[in-house]
Amino acid sequence: MIKPADLPETIPVFPLPGALLLPRARLPLHLFEPRYLQMFEDSLKSPTRLIGMVQPNAIAGRDKNALHRIGCAGRITQFSETEDGRYLITLSGISRFRVVKEVAGFSPYRRCEVAWTGFERDLGAAEDDAGFDRPSFLDLLGRYFEARQLSTDWDSLKDAENELLINSLSMLLDFEPEDKQALLEAPSLSTRRETLVTLIEYTLRGGNSEEMLQ
Repeated sequence: MIKPADLPETIPVFPLPGALLLPRARLPLHLFEPRYLQMFEDSLKSPTRLIGMVQPNAIAGRDKNALHRIGCAGRITQFSETEDGRYLITLSGISRFRVVKEVAGFSPYRRCEVAWTGFERDLGAAEDDAGFDRPSFLDLLGRYFEARQLSTDWDSLKDAENELLINSLSMLLDFEPEDKQALLEAPSLSTRRETLVTLIEYTLRGGNSEEMLQ
C-alpha cells in the first residue's frame, strides 16, 4: 500500500485522449510505441511503479502539447508481453495529482513534476455515496444502453459497490475527453455520480457533450 510519503515528486506521464483512470479503479493499456515501452520498463524499476495518466488539453490554445492540470497516477500491477514485443498492462489507480510543470530531459517520454496535495482522500478506503438512488440510476442506465445498442452483465452491476459502479461507468462509457476530465476532477463520489447522470441524460435527449461544454 502506497503512503503519502512514498509518492514521488516527478512521474512519467502518458497523455491519452479519452482515457480515464480513477483511484482504486483499474485501467488496461496496450503499449506498442517505443517511447511508451521505454516508459513502462523504466517505471518497473522505480520503487512505486507509477505512471501518470493525463489528458491532452485540446482547448488550451495553440499549444498542441498542452496537458490538463489534473491527472491520476496508477501503479503497474499486471503485465504480459506479446511475441512481437508489445505489452498489455494494468494500472491500478492510486491518487490524482496536479501538474506543476513538465520536466525537460533526455527520456523519449514525457515527465512532470506533480503535487499530490488536495487529493489525500484518494489514498484511503473506498468512498461511499449516501444519496445514491440505485434503482433510478440503473433505470436511466438501462435506457442509455438500449439507445446505444449496448449490452452488459446486469447482475454484476446490481451487486457492485457504489464506488466501483460509478467509477467503472465513468471510465468505460463513451463520453468526450472534456467530459471525462470533468468526471476525473469531481471532488467527491456523489459529485461524480451527479456529473455522470447529467452526461447520460444529455445523451438520451439527443445532445452531444461538446455542445454542453461550450
